[in-house]
Formats: sequence, C-alpha cells, structure tokens
Amino acid sequence: MEEYRGAKIVVRFDGAKCIHSRHCVLEQPAVFKASVSGPWIHPDASPEGAVAVAHNCPSGAITYERLDGGAQESAPPVNTAHVRENGPLALRGELTVAGKPAGFRATLCRCGASKNKPWCDASHLAAGFRASGEPATQGGDPLAKRNGPLNIVPTQNGPLEATGSLEICSGTGRTVLRTQQTWLCRCGGSSNKPFCDGTHAKIGFVG
Repeated sequence: MEEYRGAKIVVRFDGAKCIHSRHCVLEQPAVFKASVSGPWIHPDASPEGAVAVAHNCPSGAITYERLDGGAQESAPPVNTAHVRENGPLALRGELTVAGKPAGFRATLCRCGASKNKPWCDASHLAAGFRASGEPATQGGDPLAKRNGPLNIVPTQNGPLEATGSLEICSGTGRTVLRTQQTWLCRCGGSSNKPFCDGTHAKIGFVG
C-alpha cells in the first residue's frame, strides 16, 4: 500500500487491486502523474479532484482519508455489480470479500486467470478473455432494501457466492437481475455468464 499525505487529504494506492482503468491519470493529471520517477500522486494539487477520482476507481485501488473535516467515503445507496466487457465484475457496496472487509469498491476476476484471485489483476487481457458486458435481462422483483452489507464468498474451486441486496447491471447500466443471493462465474467457462452454470467442475477449475 502506497500512501501520499497532503495538507487536507491522504491518498492511498493498492497496486495489487489496480486494473489500470486510467481514470486517475486522465481525469486528474495534476494529481496523478503518469510515467514519472518518484512520487506520482500529489494530493495537494486538488483534494476534491483526488476524491472524485477515488469514487470513479472501479477496483478500490485508490482510497482516501479527509484531514480537513470533509466527508469520508461511505457506502453507495444501491449495491451493484457491473459486468465489464471482456473483463471483471465491478462491485460497489458495503463489501466483505472472502471474510474480510473490502471497502466500497472492488473488481473481481471472472476469467479464471488472475494470479490474485478473487481479485482481478488484468490477466484477462493476456488470456484473451471474451465475455459480453451485455447479458440478457432476467429481471426480478424490486428489492425492499437496495443497500446494506454485501458478502462475497469465493467458493472452493467454484463460483462467487453473493449474499445481500444486489443489482447486477450490464456495462451500459441496464439492470440484468435484482437478487438477494446469486452465484457468479469466476472460472471463465460458464455458458451463462456472468452466472455460474457448473462448468467449473467440468474443466477442473482451481481457485
């Protein structure tokens, strides 16, 4: 974990979670400087810009702590899992992953190739993973409560079990499914992505 302390805010970067979405260096180039030697995050350049970038970081690799009395990051009003085209699941909510608190943002592997399972490490690029970000709509009744704790359990050699209010969305934001419990493919082989169809057992997935 890298930590960069300014007068008004501390910005932290967890490289093990980063999927190189480039929101940081494109949206706030004065705060996040690409291809430099030495410190690359400069919180004092724009504390509010650093906050905005953190909120847009899908993986949770960038987090912050306000030192000036400003609002700290809080759980979103709706728990979501966005299906990224040819890439991971991007979750937002009050997350617990593999039994540990995981903040409010996470990208979890669905190609089966990550060396940092259940987290995405961008191995889907080298693996040539192909999976639509626009699965068919399945619907589901509106949830009585749309936020609250969301527990993600990587089952042994199997799917991600998600328990808690969750709205699964396509990459374009369409609601695919509203649910309180579901199982999401992480072996890369399901014919019903992003949902598990038992293929992990047939292909000998280990993870």
